[in-house]
Amino acid sequence: MEIISSMKDGILYVKLLGDIDHHTARSVRESVDELILTKNPVELDLDLSAIDFMDSSGLGLVLGRYKKQNDIGGRMKILNPSRRIMQILQLAGVEKIIKIERRMKANEG
Repeated sequence: MEIISSMKDGILYVKLLGDIDHHTARSVRESVDELILTKNPVELDLDLSAIDFMDSSGLGLVLGRYKKQNDIGGRMKILNPSRRIMQILQLAGVEKIIKIERRMKANEG
């Protein structure tokens, strides 16, 4: 699992690459939480475009970061989940509480 992050104009952009499961969720959670605590962003943009697999641990990761952002008075967006990850998020009702922005790529159908 790889994490790419940047901060601009109060927005913390975090891109996760790989799989989010019970093997990786804890270290990812700790890394993202550290970024939130040190950067204190107004908004967390969590880019899931490079996530191939996510189980319930991944849902917990996403929802926990949403709660952490709320706790510091911030907001959160999920960016570009793949079709498969979007289905998981929809089944869990995540789009009812977290804004999801999905931009179709030219090679997606």
